[in-house]
Amino acid sequence: MIFVPMGYGNPTIFDMSEPHGCSPYGAGTLAGPDGSRMPSEIEKGLGVHHGKHFGKIVTRLFLAKA
Repeated sequence: MIFVPMGYGNPTIFDMSEPHGCSPYGAGTLAGPDGSRMPSEIEKGLGVHHGKHFGKIVTRLFLAKA
């Protein structure tokens, strides 16, 4: 298993207009003390960005091994 951090590739990670749980280590969400808070649009967007970034890295590793 590999860990692929999100890094600083998306400037939205620095958006401080509202709280979010994302960091250069990866996408996340702030769920609140009872888990009732749903992911914000910022968190969803950064999650999609992280998924695409992860896919690119895994594809490169796969092709390099083949």
